[in-house]
Amino acid sequence: MRSPISKDTRLCMSLAARPGNFGTRFHNFLYDELNLDYVYKAFTSTDLEGAVRGIRALDIRGCAVSMPFKEACIPMLDELDASAAVIGSVNTIVNTGGHLKAYNTDYIAVESLLKSHAVPTSARVALRGSGGMAKAVAYALKGAGFANGVIVARSEAAGQALAQGIGYEWQPDVHGLQADLLVNVTPIGMAGGAEAAELAFVPGHIAAAHTVFDVVALPAETPLIVEARRQGRRVITGAEVATLQALEQFVLYTGVRPTPEQVARAEAWARNA
Repeated sequence: MRSPISKDTRLCMSLAARPGNFGTRFHNFLYDELNLDYVYKAFTSTDLEGAVRGIRALDIRGCAVSMPFKEACIPMLDELDASAAVIGSVNTIVNTGGHLKAYNTDYIAVESLLKSHAVPTSARVALRGSGGMAKAVAYALKGAGFANGVIVARSEAAGQALAQGIGYEWQPDVHGLQADLLVNVTPIGMAGGAEAAELAFVPGHIAAAHTVFDVVALPAETPLIVEARRQGRRVITGAEVATLQALEQFVLYTGVRPTPEQVARAEAWARNA
């Protein structure tokens, strides 16, 4: 058990329009487990510039960044790691003596999961979505060697821009889609949303694919993942992404890498909120 909070305790935080509990519980569990003098707190703000100034001025060690701040915060930072620079989207800020360096651990997590699940790079990809997280996933796919794919996005401007950036095709909807790897990076299937019970891809698309990847983390078993399991397809879940990206943030903030067993306990604790 770590010591009580004191004047020397390091603060880490998250900044999101709609803060959740997963990161707070995950990080604080590991601080306790490893007896680290840190504390993690989730925040929201309508004053992004003021919040970033606060990170620097108050010596806040690290900040997780969620939508809608992932791109807007970039001009306020000092340095971009390659994981953030290649995408133009940030999800992690590390403060070292007032120097704010940005990373994208979503990119790191997705690239790692594609390798650990041994998804063949020859697969044709269909990625649905064109927002900040979709950019991280798309560029991770490109970086991992997936050269053949299509971006499915209702917004032609955003969809075309993302597709051109990674050398994929673009189409506005799922009609006529053919792909080996299906990736959902939209709110379809997300708990509490208007489309919580819907599938991002129809059962026929799932039947024709060999792997289904849903980046939605809540619930861990989205309708798309449930259907893919029913059809016997290999799956990668948003819960895996959430845990891996949070782990990489933890390592960046503390310099300590927990064991797989410690990570598993932290994930279980965070998900049982």
